[in-house]
Amino acid sequence: MFPSLDEYGDIRDAVAKLCGDFPGEYWRALDRKMAYPTEFVRALTEAGWLSVLIPEEYGGVGLPLGAAAAILEEMQRAGCNGGACHAQMYTMGTILRHGSEAQKRQYLPGIASGELRLQAFGVTEPTSGTDTGALKTTAVRDGDHFVVNGQKIWTSRAEHSDLMLLLARTSPVAEGGKKTAGLSVLIVDMREAKGNGLTIRPIRTMMNHATTEVFFDNLRVPAENLIGEEGKGFRYILTGLNAERILIAAECVGDAKWFLQKAVGYANEREVFGRAIGKNQGIQFPIAQAYANMRAAELMVHQAIKLYEAGENPGAEANMAKMLAADASVEAGNVCIQTHGGFGFAEEYDVERKFRETRLYQVAPISTNLILSYLSEHVLGLPRSF
Repeated sequence: MFPSLDEYGDIRDAVAKLCGDFPGEYWRALDRKMAYPTEFVRALTEAGWLSVLIPEEYGGVGLPLGAAAAILEEMQRAGCNGGACHAQMYTMGTILRHGSEAQKRQYLPGIASGELRLQAFGVTEPTSGTDTGALKTTAVRDGDHFVVNGQKIWTSRAEHSDLMLLLARTSPVAEGGKKTAGLSVLIVDMREAKGNGLTIRPIRTMMNHATTEVFFDNLRVPAENLIGEEGKGFRYILTGLNAERILIAAECVGDAKWFLQKAVGYANEREVFGRAIGKNQGIQFPIAQAYANMRAAELMVHQAIKLYEAGENPGAEANMAKMLAADASVEAGNVCIQTHGGFGFAEEYDVERKFRETRLYQVAPISTNLILSYLSEHVLGLPRSF
């Protein structure tokens, strides 16, 4: 039903086989308890799927972004939830691109093997949201340490990470200067920090997403954990956002394919008034429309991947891919629920769980409205709206 647009058929088959060991019952049980999929993450780690973007010299596989996209898409198409661990794939990119050689040697091999989990990304704050330049968490130099104070929110997987990439203000905004100047990136070893200035508080959400708020109270972070130059952290963070958005878009395409497969299967099997409901155009047309929109979004994802792998800066394409794919997955989810009728809300069909999970991507890691603002200003040349 869904011909692949890339050359990673063997990878997709292997990922699908692994995911077959984690059926709907596994995810439903975790969902009820809001528990982390430890066994699933361990299986992915041992199979090497989470280290594909790390170069071989640091213990990874050294595959391009398209391979990572294929892995994550296949996870979602199989009914699993890559959101539990996808950051292990791309968060390390800040260290890889901007860290010192000593930092790369210290952290990347452990991340590649799974010995170290770098899944937490401390950027968003309660008062600033996506206005990153307005963040208030500070890191003040004190000898050979930075002293960190502040709060982050929506720091997903913090309870299941060993390391965190933290964006904090190391110098105040100069009068008339850019709000994003003076921000720096630090590697926080959360194993040492917990109980010594770092507090993690889980946030219960409508889906099992393992997200948290994090508090810093005079947390001391070694100055050697500073990535790159002090005050240039915002630029370092930006370089990883295109990859993140492309990979999230690939997950949404996978979600849409899962919904469409479920909808088609049910429409062919379910009989009402002595005939399969799939014979009715009122059922057929919404599924077909959702399929067409999914394929269009999929093409944009692959266009963004192509540009990224060519070394270009596909900001517009990455943002459009994420927006279109998130729209396509929600549309496919709505169609799947409607096709199933009341059973679409029944836990045992997994539709309602997957719908809750994919709905997140209308908001995170960047909201649809902010993507539209970006396209309006940076692509269409309209005046800045905020």
